[in-house]
Amino acid sequence: MRGSRDAELRRAGVASLRTARVAALIASAAVAVSGCSGGGQDGAGGGDELVARAPGVHSWTSSPCALLAGAAPAKGFALGTTTDSADPDAREDIGENGARPLFRQTNCLADVTGPDGEFWKLSTTAAVYEEAEPARRAYLVKENLDRAHGRGPERVHEAAYGKPDDDQGRPGRTLLLWNGDLLLSVTAYGPYGSKEHEVRDDLRRMVQNTARLMEDGLRDHDAPSPVPS
Repeated sequence: MRGSRDAELRRAGVASLRTARVAALIASAAVAVSGCSGGGQDGAGGGDELVARAPGVHSWTSSPCALLAGAAPAKGFALGTTTDSADPDAREDIGENGARPLFRQTNCLADVTGPDGEFWKLSTTAAVYEEAEPARRAYLVKENLDRAHGRGPERVHEAAYGKPDDDQGRPGRTLLLWNGDLLLSVTAYGPYGSKEHEVRDDLRRMVQNTARLMEDGLRDHDAPSPVPS
């Protein structure tokens, strides 16, 4: 009887420890990442700020552009022609110590019409990993490379940063976000002939709203939050 009771207590202790780890992870992430699910409203596309959200489990989709339908990329903007590019086959990441973590990638390219009828461009790349830790490492590698090359990062929160972009003189902005097993990149470009200072705020709203919609659309809301080992 005593052995059985000791085993039961050990199981209860392990369960309590796991619960505490999950609670601590969610609490720390919520302080840093809530922008994917909240903030002020900016038209149909959501708020101006991307705030923190607890890490989640995400699912690959062959129709990523459908996640953006019905919501404006930013106030006064309208989504136009969209093109999905989604490869269902798993790819190998570079990994660490010889590891080859797998992920599947899905992309959306979209034309956007601005308030004055100008044509903007929007693209998203979502890599869904089999586990959360390789996605986190991939995010840190990209962040370090951008920092080393002087391309930012402009930190949005602990798991997202933005940086200026350019397409043959067309000003743009890229946002990179890590959440659980998801590594998400969103890039937007202003109209041809526009100046960076003229479109900076709209680009910022567009990439943050799009990131919020994509993360929420890919998230498996019924799955438990991942816990790093």
